Amino acid sequence: MEETIKLQKQSERRGYWSRHWGLYAMLVLPIAFFVVFSYVPMVNLLLAWSPNNVFLSVWDTGWIGWDNFREAFNNPFFISAIRNTIMFSALDILVGFPAPIILALLLNELKMPRFKKITQTISYMPHFISWIIIGGMAPRLFSVNNGAINNMIYNMGGNPIPFLESEFHWIVTMVLLGVWRSIGWNTIIYLAAITNISPELYEAAEIDGASRLRKMWHITLPGIRPVIITLFILTLGGVMGADLSRFMALDNSFVRGVSDVIPTFIFRWSLLGNQFALGAAIGIFQSMIGMMLLLSGNWIVRKLGGNAFW
Repeated sequence: MEETIKLQKQSERRGYWSRHWGLYAMLVLPIAFFVVFSYVPMVNLLLAWSPNNVFLSVWDTGWIGWDNFREAFNNPFFISAIRNTIMFSALDILVGFPAPIILALLLNELKMPRFKKITQTISYMPHFISWIIIGGMAPRLFSVNNGAINNMIYNMGGNPIPFLESEFHWIVTMVLLGVWRSIGWNTIIYLAAITNISPELYEAAEIDGASRLRKMWHITLPGIRPVIITLFILTLGGVMGADLSRFMALDNSFVRGVSDVIPTFIFRWSLLGNQFALGAAIGIFQSMIGMMLLLSGNWIVRKLGGNAFW
């Protein structure tokens, strides 16, 4: 009897592999990609605890403990980069995170489908413009001397605004450009979530006399709450990170005190300054903080009864 059951399980296993071997074969290339480009390079993380020599392994150069981490935190420019990174991440969350939600709610209320499609298309087109191109356009738009916007302000009798030369105005310009570039693309996610809400809920609310604002507040927002929570947790994981091309494209010497974030600091000190061990140490610190924020956000959402990741 036991031998019969064993033969039956083997037959079922062979039948399963004969039917689904193609699906597993398709996984070979993605797995190889992640192994080669994601896991194998992790060996270089050991450089953070070794002398600054990328051509020798830690077994050849020896260990120096936490000296690279101490050097990073004793560097005042690194402390400034941490502060700037947290500041821009907080501003992006406060301004940039609610923006696509609001736009999705407004687009959902439009009654003209053609106008809705045109507006949505125009709003997500900036997502396909790279920050390098935006960095080339910015001086022609925001420069004090020859910028198109300042020329309009000057012709209307106003004083030119130093969008790219003043630290405060540069921060505002950077945050608003980030919202402009990402708002339409993120709106697609929320609009897709809104389409999954049952129309019967809106019909019942309309019979009860609910206004548009009431339906938006009591039906639409609760309906997309799981998506909002998921994206918010993912956003928390990137608080200590920043888009290198975004800050490099609009960086200039006038605003270096606020424009230097962790990725630009690593680029200047690690790649340009040949401080590879220092860059590895900072990268580990950055990843650990991001993981802690991600886990903390997921824990808080689960404790509040929301839809956490796990």
